Amino acid sequence: MLHLSFDPFPGLVTERLILRRLSPGDAQEIFLIRSDESVNEFIDRSPATTLEDAMNFIEKIDSGINASQSMYWAIQLKTDPTLVGTICLWNIEKEKQQAEIGFELRPAFQGKGIMQEAVEMVIQFGFDTMQLQMIIAFPQFNNKRSLRLLAKNDFSRNLQLEQEMSPGLDPYVIYTLSNPNT
Repeated sequence: MLHLSFDPFPGLVTERLILRRLSPGDAQEIFLIRSDESVNEFIDRSPATTLEDAMNFIEKIDSGINASQSMYWAIQLKTDPTLVGTICLWNIEKEKQQAEIGFELRPAFQGKGIMQEAVEMVIQFGFDTMQLQMIIAFPQFNNKRSLRLLAKNDFSRNLQLEQEMSPGLDPYVIYTLSNPNT
């Protein structure tokens, strides 16, 4: 049975990072991420154009967490409370015991192993605490950084699911990771 009670919010800590609940004080950094052309290159969404867009997004995320529909963490360095990225488990399917992982990082912080640390911790949380059986990812086929990160964390491309969801998947591919404890 999935564990989907997120009250109190489960903050996570790694060697260099704190994964915490998103707050209204993160609006400027959320705006920077969601309006950045290089971050949005591989994400199918309209870019944020105002700080109000960022605030509305934070409210939407809070509603999802309060309804136990998703988990969404702000990523910060232990040495600085400023949000540098986000990571989430969302599109939770209780009956299949699976969730989708998503992540984004401000460009200045990419290539430093930050997302690797965050992904490892969120996978552990998903399998050990939430009792997920599978974590799924939908990267674009040409998003080489995300594909490498997923492969490094033992995700593998799931051609069977891609065939089941085709057409309409292009330019996305499906990567999955099964719970090794079951």
